[in-house]
Amino acid sequence: MSETTGPETTGSHLLAGKRLLITGILTPNSIAYHVAEQAQLAGAQVIATAYGRVSLVKRVCGRLPRPVPVIELDVTDKEQLARLPEIVSVHADGLDGVVHCVAYGPPACFDEDFAATPWPDVARSLEVSAYSLASLTHACRDLLGPGASIVGLDFDGQRAWEGYNWMGVSKAALESVSRYLATQFGPRGIRVNLVASGPLRTVAATSIPGFDTAYWDKGAPMGWDDKDVAAVARTCCAVLSDWLPVTTGSVVWADGGYHIAGS
Repeated sequence: MSETTGPETTGSHLLAGKRLLITGILTPNSIAYHVAEQAQLAGAQVIATAYGRVSLVKRVCGRLPRPVPVIELDVTDKEQLARLPEIVSVHADGLDGVVHCVAYGPPACFDEDFAATPWPDVARSLEVSAYSLASLTHACRDLLGPGASIVGLDFDGQRAWEGYNWMGVSKAALESVSRYLATQFGPRGIRVNLVASGPLRTVAATSIPGFDTAYWDKGAPMGWDDKDVAAVARTCCAVLSDWLPVTTGSVVWADGGYHIAGS
């Protein structure tokens, strides 16, 4: 007879010894924070990055199970990206995983008149939300060895979501970027995948016009709890682990099955 265990017990060694760089932590309800928390519970060493608000991110990270170093990183700043390997090396002699939880769209990118959005706003959205996966991976390339895993956070880029507009385009671009990165880094034994979450009640999501998850709970075969960020975080940890050794260039769905259920 097998002993019944919960996710906290069964996953306690999933990432033992893994060295992870996690971007995008800002509040305790952010996906990045929960990935860091679940990764630590699974045995990983975590290094966090902060965009501008270093002191705030340090306070938030102070709530994690174990202390983590916080380093400043703007994924659009070439100089900071160039210095990243040196700074990371102060805390770890390499990386086994990188988590990309970075996205941004200026308010104009969510306006009702999709076609009228100015190019500078669109360009900013694409740079931060999609291109940065490539620039971050490139910056970390010499820190990564065979078996390393790059994981980005996605939201279904195959459909046109009301109110999502140019961020939806950026997510579609992110999916394409991940496939090309997987092609480039596959020969080095480095995997690149995305985890596509259902809508979660994070600060970033609730700032999107028309944010509403009631229809998702009704449409997903397993239902959907928009407050259960840890469930998505554990999916990210699974993709970071050694248990998906030949999965790359893929979108791993963590959405209660909504993507198979039609509209």
